[in-house]
Amino acid sequence: MNYIFYFLIVFSIIIGAINGKLQDVVNAVMSGAELSVKVAFSLIGIMAFWLGIMRIAEKSGLIEWIAKLLRPITKVLFNELPPDSPAVGDIAMNFTANAFGLANAATPFGIRAMENMQGVNKDKKTASNSMCLFLGMNTAGFQLIPTTVLAVLIGIGYKNPTEIIAPTLLVTSIAFISAIVMAKFAQWISNKKEVKNE
Repeated sequence: MNYIFYFLIVFSIIIGAINGKLQDVVNAVMSGAELSVKVAFSLIGIMAFWLGIMRIAEKSGLIEWIAKLLRPITKVLFNELPPDSPAVGDIAMNFTANAFGLANAATPFGIRAMENMQGVNKDKKTASNSMCLFLGMNTAGFQLIPTTVLAVLIGIGYKNPTEIIAPTLLVTSIAFISAIVMAKFAQWISNKKEVKNE
C-alpha cells in the first residue's frame, strides 16, 4: 500500500507540473492535510465518548448481560467448542463491541477468544473451523452504530451523518450472514472429505 500511495503522490505532482497546475496540487495537499487533522480530532472526541459509554456499560454489567443473551447463539454457531469454554463469552463480548462500532474495544476480546480456541484446537498448525468462522464473522464487521464513520462524517462537516446508519446496518448484516453461511458451507465440505478419506 505504501508504494501505491507513494506512486499516486509522485504521479500527481508530475502531472500537475506538466499541466501547469502544480500550485493547485500543492493547495490540495495543504487543504487535505488540514482536513485530516480536523477529522482526527473529531475522531478522538467521538471515540472517547463511545469508549466511555462502553466502559460504563461494561462496569454496570450491560455488556455482560448482552453477552449472556448472545451466548446461546454463539454456542450453536461454535458447536465444536466445549460448552463451558471461556471463548464463547469472549466471542459474545467481541461482537457486542463491534456492533457498536468500537473495534478498539473489541480487539482484546477477539484476541482472547482466538487464544482460547487455539487452546482446544487439535491441530495446532491449522486454524480450526471455529477459528475460521470467528475470523469471517469478525471481518464482516456487523455494526448497529458505525461510530467511526459517523465521527469522520461529523469531522468533515456532513449535514446529516446519521443517514449512514441504515445502509451500514443493511450491508454489514448481509456480509455477516454471508460469512456465516460460507464458513459453515466450507466446514460441511471439509467434513464430507474427511468422512470419505476414512
